[in-house]
Order: sequence, then C-alpha cells, then structure tokens
Amino acid sequence: MHSPFLSETTMSNITIRKLDPTVKERLRVRAAHHGHSMEEEVRRILKQAVSDSADEPRSAYDAIRRHFAGLGGVELELPARRPGRAPPAFD
Repeated sequence: MHSPFLSETTMSNITIRKLDPTVKERLRVRAAHHGHSMEEEVRRILKQAVSDSADEPRSAYDAIRRHFAGLGGVELELPARRPGRAPPAFD
C-alpha cells in the first residue's frame, strides 16, 4: 500500500576517512558558529559545492535583474542640468 504522506526519498550515507584533525576542528567551529551540528554543516557545504552556481543569483541585484531581463531595457530622458547655486559667503 502506498501512502501519500510518506516520502519515498532515499538518503545516502558517506564516510570520510583520514580527515585532517585541523579540518575537523575548523568544521566543528564553523558548525557551532552557524548553530547546527557538524553533520548538518557538511551537508550544507556539499550541497553548495555541487549546486549549479550559474543558476543561483549571487545578490538581490542579480535576482531582480534576471527576473526583469526578458522585458528589455528602458531608455530614460535625463533632464538638462541646471546651474548650481552660488556658494555661501562666510564674511
């Protein structure tokens, strides 16, 4: 019987041997800094490392630009500059 409430996603395990103790300690500190376990930190690092970074915007500007890119550019008419005001006199 198939239940729509159960996920059919299978998770995999990985074992890393011969990990430099310095790397492990830095990983522990990084995980603590981000507020989660070393295991979760490794999952996040691996996910980021294998994600297609070309598909993900690096900033809000990139995300907005990509969203509106298909609409084309806009040519704006800039008003002529007026002369500046006279500097104040300090007599």
